[in-house]
Order: sequence, then C-alpha cells, then structure tokens
Amino acid sequence: MTGALMPTYNRIDIAFERGEGCWLFAEDGRRYLDFASGIAVNALGHCHPKIVAALEEQGRKLWHVSNLYRIPQSERLAERLCANSFADRIFFTNSGVEAVECGIKLVRKYHDETGQPQRWRIVTCEGAFHGRTLTALAAAGNPKYLAGFAPEVPGFDRVAFGNLNELRAAVTDETAAILMEPIQGEGGIRAADLDFMRALRETCDEFGLLLFLDEVQCGMGRSGKLFAHQWAGIEPDVLATAKGIGSGFPLGACLATAKAAQGMTAGTHGSTYGGNPLAAAVGNAVLDEVLADGFLERVEARGRQLGSRLERLVAKHPKVYAQARGAGLLRGIQCHPPAGKLLEALRQSGLLTVPAAENVLRIVPPLVVSEAEIDQAADILDRVADAIGTDTQAAWVTP
Repeated sequence: MTGALMPTYNRIDIAFERGEGCWLFAEDGRRYLDFASGIAVNALGHCHPKIVAALEEQGRKLWHVSNLYRIPQSERLAERLCANSFADRIFFTNSGVEAVECGIKLVRKYHDETGQPQRWRIVTCEGAFHGRTLTALAAAGNPKYLAGFAPEVPGFDRVAFGNLNELRAAVTDETAAILMEPIQGEGGIRAADLDFMRALRETCDEFGLLLFLDEVQCGMGRSGKLFAHQWAGIEPDVLATAKGIGSGFPLGACLATAKAAQGMTAGTHGSTYGGNPLAAAVGNAVLDEVLADGFLERVEARGRQLGSRLERLVAKHPKVYAQARGAGLLRGIQCHPPAGKLLEALRQSGLLTVPAAENVLRIVPPLVVSEAEIDQAADILDRVADAIGTDTQAAWVTP
C-alpha cells in the first residue's frame, strides 16, 4: 500500500479488480459476497448494465458544464424525485454531508426570511452521524470524531434518540428545526419507532419548526420504500439523501418543500459539480430501476427474509449474537465478541460487512440481492458463530 495517501483509513489489505452484482473479485482471485455495498452505496450492485450503459452514453456526449447553464438531465431527475416524494425543490450535491450542509443553511435561511432570525439552533440526536464536515460533526456530537477539531461549531442541542419528552424540553425560542435519521446507520442500526416519527412531525408543527430528516443511508429504497419516513405516513420539510441515489457514482440531494426553500434564491448556495450531466444521467438510470414496478416490493421481501435469518441466528448463537436490528435491507446484528474480530472472520469466509457503533455488524447488501444470496450470507454468519463458539482464545472475549 502506498504511503502517499493520508492515513485517515485503516485500510484492509485487499484490492478489488472487478465486481458483478453482489460479488466482488480481488486481485488474488478470491471472490467475496458483498454485504457492505461500499457502506450502503451500491444500491444496484456492481456494474449494473443499465447504469454502465447510461454512464457510457452520457460520457460520450457531455460530462460537465457547471450550473451556470441549464442541465436537462438534472432537471429531469429533480422533477422525478419531486413527483415521488414530499418535495417541491431539489438541490444536487456530490455527497451526503453536502446535502446535510445545504439543509442546515436552508433551515436558517427559512427562519431569517420569515422574520425570525433568532431561530438558528437545531435539535439533534445522540448516536447520530451526519458526515465529516465541522458542522456535521458538531450536529452529531460524537467525541471520537470531534477530537482534535476544536472549537466545536455551535448551534446544536442533542437529546437521546427516541426520547420525545427530552426532545420537547430542548425546544427554545432559538430552535429552528429537528434533525434526525429515521434509521441510525453509523450509530448502530437503530430504527426510530414510527409513533416517535409521527410525534416529531406534530412537535414541529406545534412549535413552528422545520422537520429535517437525514436519509443519506436509509433512503433511496433501502427500507423498502423510496424514503424510510414514508413508513410513518409523515412528510418532512427538508431531507438529505445520497449514497444509493447514484449507486456508487458521487451524487447527493437536498429535498425541500417550496415553503421551506423559499429563501434559497440565486446566490445563496452553490456547487461546482452538483447534478452535472454525468451524475444526473446515472441518477436517472438508478431511479428507473428503483421506481420500476415491483422493485421496492422485492426489497421489502428480501428485507423481511434477512431480518428473519438474523433473528434465527441470535436465537441459535446467543453467546455470539446479542440482538438483530434495523429494517428493510439496512440491518445489523449486535455482537458479544468484538465486532472487529467477527468482521475479520467473516471476510476470511468470503462475506463482507461493515462495523457500526454499539459493537454492531452492519449488514447492507445491494438492493438487488437474491433470496439465495441472503441465505448464503446467513449460512456464513452461522458457520463463523459455530467456530467462535468452540474457540476459547481470549481474543473473542468482549473487553
């Protein structure tokens, strides 16, 4: 591995040369069942033929012109997202954290436009992850990620995830919005109760706040609906999404109602690359598949299958697997042994997963995963647990 890269990642010594569907193939010839999906990004798996075709076709025409001009591909993608969501307005970004930053600016601008500039603070939830910019780190408040980057950006009041009483008590005359993930990914695959989601909407309406949802990870079909909040039957005012929207191509979006976005006029925000012809062409190809008849129903069915298999693993191996979590194809399994050791053992057995907080294995296959591939992954989790159960080495003991 080269020393030219900043050592900000503890990279695993595997280099992949190609991928196909839910499978990755390494330079040494080994193949892996990919239930990491590039950290819940590769929604349609690797090298989906329709995405490849869209990328190649647009790549031969036009890559980038900047947002100084009309971009028909971007306009079409925005119209389709609005038609299938609560939103009236879209701003395209390159990443999830950029979509979150756009939403934070939008929230403040809304209250400034409506004559309440004193409203600028945002209530957030403990265990959240909103990205790696200074503002997003402050919103989440994780000491691990904030260390060394003082002073912390002000403007956020954190409360326990799912605690409505604590959340309501945190609202003051300076509160502008509530920001939360319907399903916390990095925070340990913790899904918000649907009644809590409904109560958030009611609280925002009661106090004149904007409801801002971070669906960077749980959006774009991963829950079995286009957006996870739709299970609660509510509509936010602002939403950030990314990851699956480009299925591996850098793309994100900030969605908002016309009312919430009223202050976002010419010159208030910008992005050099956001929604350029290449990204928008890929985004439209992804949306073609996600919105196709039966696609989300299949995701929901595969999600139920995966959840059921994980529950059975917890029941069979209670000394290894403590709890199954999540929804749709955003799942997790909390472990008793250190999750890092399990990740390594699974990888050696040909299954890729992702760690999350609270000693959780994040299990996020591509949305196109088959019934057989879910069973294959569950069988590997089963075999690894069997091996760990007979291993008396101290390395498997939770510190």
